Amino acid sequence: MAGSVTTRKQNSKCRTKVKTGCTTCRIRKVKCDEKRPFCLRCVNTGRACDGYESPFRIFPSQPSRSSHSGDSSSAVDLQPVQPVQPPIIEITPQDIDLLNRCFSTKTILDVELGCDAEARQALQASLTDPSIRHAISSLRALREDFETSGDDPASVAPPTPGYHYGLQQYSMALGGLTSKMSSPGSDRLKSALLCCQIFISIEQVQKNYAAMIQHIIQGLRIMHEYRARPYFATVNRLIPAHHDQLPLLDVFVIKVFAAPCKFADTSTTADTSVTTLPPHQQPVESRNFRAIAPDMRTELTRIATSSLEFLSKVSQVESVGIGFQLLSDKAALLASLDSWLIDLEHVQTETEYPRPEPISVSFLRLFHLILKIVLLGALDSSPDLDAKLRIENDRLQGLANIVDERAKAYTTCSGTSHGRGERPTVR
Repeated sequence: MAGSVTTRKQNSKCRTKVKTGCTTCRIRKVKCDEKRPFCLRCVNTGRACDGYESPFRIFPSQPSRSSHSGDSSSAVDLQPVQPVQPPIIEITPQDIDLLNRCFSTKTILDVELGCDAEARQALQASLTDPSIRHAISSLRALREDFETSGDDPASVAPPTPGYHYGLQQYSMALGGLTSKMSSPGSDRLKSALLCCQIFISIEQVQKNYAAMIQHIIQGLRIMHEYRARPYFATVNRLIPAHHDQLPLLDVFVIKVFAAPCKFADTSTTADTSVTTLPPHQQPVESRNFRAIAPDMRTELTRIATSSLEFLSKVSQVESVGIGFQLLSDKAALLASLDSWLIDLEHVQTETEYPRPEPISVSFLRLFHLILKIVLLGALDSSPDLDAKLRIENDRLQGLANIVDERAKAYTTCSGTSHGRGERPTVR
């Protein structure tokens, strides 16, 4: 008898703790089938499935200015955390306009994003959610520092206290959200998507495009797994949204990418052998390509506008018949995206533009992939959908990594020259 007890204890010690699975199964210490958005073990036993751990993690900060300050420890030697200001009692139009402006660096050029509703929702939630409040404080501080310090690496001073404060608030927001997502609660999804929206803007203002895309992918994955919109479970069965009050992150991302960009009049590469030539001496191919590239963006923006209209209809669909019509609209939009990509490749082939391609075109490719991922997940729950989305997400992240490296290399090579090439941050 004593031997069997000892054996059981030894076996229990040798078991590997499972760190995956839904929160409910982990608390019950039973094996989870990890179906999403809700595991079948909980559903079949009549239990409420509390979902899975947070997909967010704290990304290593990559402050672009610290590499030019001459002090390698400045990025981690942070100032004491300033106390967070008490939440505002009344959200004013000025507060909404300020946050809307902070969502993208494009607004430096007086571009209208049309994200007032998103700003109002985030500000309202920040009154009771510390993670969102920290995220907004971070975005405001980093955006103010960006506008004050400028975008020229040769003129960059050591990181300011405001910049340090912004990074601290960002870290606190990430930590708070990670803790919140690991515990049950219906409000955690809303908090995650609102924070994700702000995190995207934070990474953009720091020019960390790879991390920005990571947040986009994670946010879209949450929307898909928890069914923020109605979808077809089978051919003739339309299921209402599981969480119809979730923030629509896909709409926010499309708005940010679709907003007008500043296109350069000269070459957009960092190759000084090209950028130093006056326009009349530059190769005919590059001039032709720059003349066509804005037209490529115009068509992609048109598809994006149609996609926003489509997503709005999906959110309101109530009948199978209308759902079938929307599936037809979805197929047409995906076909338009395929045609756009073929046209872009044709333009590059015809103009024989030197590689690597302009950063502005790489951002168009990012936008194209984001639209495709959003549309693929709409109204669909087919068995092979997850595999398709995984492939496209990997492509999107791979392209973002390339853009991130090229943008940083461009900033380093651009020196003190002004008006030469494009500003990768204005996207």
